[in-house]
Amino acid sequence: MSNIQELQNTATQVRRDIIRMVHGVASGHPGGSLGCADFLTTLYFEIMDHNPEQFEMDGKNQDLFFLSNGHISHVWYSVLSRVGYFPISELGTFRKLNTRLQGHPTPEEGLPGVRIASGSLGQGLSVACGAALTKKLNGDKKLVFTLHGDGELQEGQIWEAAMYAAANKIDNLIATVDYNGQQIDGPVDEVLSLGNLKAKWESFGWTVLEMNGNNIEDILKVMEQAKAETGKAKPVVILMKTEMGYGVDFMQGTHKWHGAAPNDEQKDNALSQLTETLGDY
Repeated sequence: MSNIQELQNTATQVRRDIIRMVHGVASGHPGGSLGCADFLTTLYFEIMDHNPEQFEMDGKNQDLFFLSNGHISHVWYSVLSRVGYFPISELGTFRKLNTRLQGHPTPEEGLPGVRIASGSLGQGLSVACGAALTKKLNGDKKLVFTLHGDGELQEGQIWEAAMYAAANKIDNLIATVDYNGQQIDGPVDEVLSLGNLKAKWESFGWTVLEMNGNNIEDILKVMEQAKAETGKAKPVVILMKTEMGYGVDFMQGTHKWHGAAPNDEQKDNALSQLTETLGDY
């Protein structure tokens, strides 16, 4: 898939999936999931070199992705299903009894596409460092990608991993930060300001890029730039500006939809703003 309109249509359908999944169990985290739909759609359908039909836990000779901010599992599940890792119909089991689609992703049920449990924030970058080093030791030229929340960067383990990656020249690693400025208790700057994130990452020895995570053209351009920066003895991080709740007007730009589900009327309102493009599950 290389047509921008096709990618946008897929991202819109992913947003419909998110609203329906969260509404179906009156539980979940729609805000950050909606904001990251364009990024994850573009990553899986266009950027990463991976084969959904040949999923193996070790991921040899394929690009790997680790979702560190696991509470936005809904957007990841939707993209994984629509790119072919498991049946789209399974989205209807989200957070239900005996489902493989737990609120926070877990590999224990053998869900294709998921390699680690996540949701305990701060751990994904450490895992990614290990996976990236393993690829280097095995002569595997593929890349490791991660996604993190900006509030997650308040976790100290992130910065330990950031130091480790730079010190060990882990240059087959591309981390992305969802920089929407919101977290569960309010605006990030009010909860615990991150200061100048670009300067921070640069001071830790990373190559830093910036992009608009709600613009597919910009995502394509910057992700290709990031790939071009690999292999140069420095890890790469992308500060991705998004709007929490993007695509649904009453959810946009507020932390109130970080972890709240829409009622029936709100669900219908949200879906009326998101055209069905690929068919609902």
